[in-house]
Amino acid sequence: MRHYQLAIIGAGPAGLAAAVKAYENGVKKILVIERDKILGGILNQCIHNGFGLHRFKQELTGPEYADRYIKMLNETSAEIQTDTMVLNITKERILSVISPLRGFENIKADAVILAMGCRERTRGAIRIPGSRPSGIFTAGTAQRYINIDGYMVGRRAVILGSGDIGLIMARRMTLEGAKVLACIEVMPYSSGLNRNIVQCLNDFDIPLYLSHTVIDIKGANRLEKVIAAKVDENRRPIKGTEMEFDCDTLLLSIGLIPENELTRACGIQIDFRTNGAYVYENMQTSCEGIFACGNVVHVHDLVDYVSEESEKAGEAAAKYILGDKTLNNKTIEIDAQGAVTYTVPQRMRCENIDKNLKVFFRVNKSIDKAKIIVSDYQKDIASFKKQYVVPGEMQNIILAKNQIENIRGDYITIRAEEIISE
Repeated sequence: MRHYQLAIIGAGPAGLAAAVKAYENGVKKILVIERDKILGGILNQCIHNGFGLHRFKQELTGPEYADRYIKMLNETSAEIQTDTMVLNITKERILSVISPLRGFENIKADAVILAMGCRERTRGAIRIPGSRPSGIFTAGTAQRYINIDGYMVGRRAVILGSGDIGLIMARRMTLEGAKVLACIEVMPYSSGLNRNIVQCLNDFDIPLYLSHTVIDIKGANRLEKVIAAKVDENRRPIKGTEMEFDCDTLLLSIGLIPENELTRACGIQIDFRTNGAYVYENMQTSCEGIFACGNVVHVHDLVDYVSEESEKAGEAAAKYILGDKTLNNKTIEIDAQGAVTYTVPQRMRCENIDKNLKVFFRVNKSIDKAKIIVSDYQKDIASFKKQYVVPGEMQNIILAKNQIENIRGDYITIRAEEIISE
């Protein structure tokens, strides 16, 4: 059985950043496992710009961003094993893997970082009725066909869902000569970044229908028609509001799911709100020596935040490997309330926080002039004003060390309220 100090599952932006940071913090025997044949993960098919503004202070394409980290990784002693699938992880940090080159084998690691990313929801996940013709793709699959494989997926397209990948593909399809008839969103707000709505829909006069959904799909061999309708407050179609679109392509941008089959099989605690693992302030999961970062924990808007979070996991894994276990410190739970749907991390150990703690969260409704309030069971311990918060954009607050030290009890709550008056 091969033995490593650190095994990292996934070589997308999360795995790459975690590996580099762990090496910088003293871990030299690292194995990075990637199921694809090349490093970079989803970034390889994201040929649009907009990456790296926070991390590198430059606007990069996805492949350019990945290349920065791949070059950093190649300067370390980390071993890279591509075209390899991890089948199972045990709490003792033994990985069962399989690859064409080495076959089946078990690998032992002192610590493991989960960086498997996320996958797209499919048509079956939301049970769209109708026939089953060709021409129906998830937005990410269509993106790979066009940007990597060089295949055009259709000429007249409708996009269901306003996630960022769907919005970006609306622009991409238009630039390749297709006609994008509409973007349809079941919620009364978009689930994508505002900048993508402007740059990918408004700039190309592509209509966005909020509070609408697809109610029927028609076609024999190839998709011929999509029927949409307005929905009520319970997201049920309203009769008499139907719209028909003659199209040959339907792209689904209906949400992303953290890739956590391995996490669940290992017995790691999962947060049903994020579909990712519960993590501490240092990205450690409920299993000793197993850390998680990136989209496998919660779906991010910006890859820059993925890298930041993953560097934290890499540094924490290094400290664990080199002897700083920090397992018995008092734990404080972080609970989301009201309009705040979840937080990451979900728990923290105050003794492990040097200067401050960044807490990421999302809201379930749009709030202009919002106040984010952090409270323990006795009083408010911190508040933060934000110009606005929307469900489509991940938010964060930074709790200072002195604020954390003033927490009474074993939990805090984070909630969002509208500022009525100053």
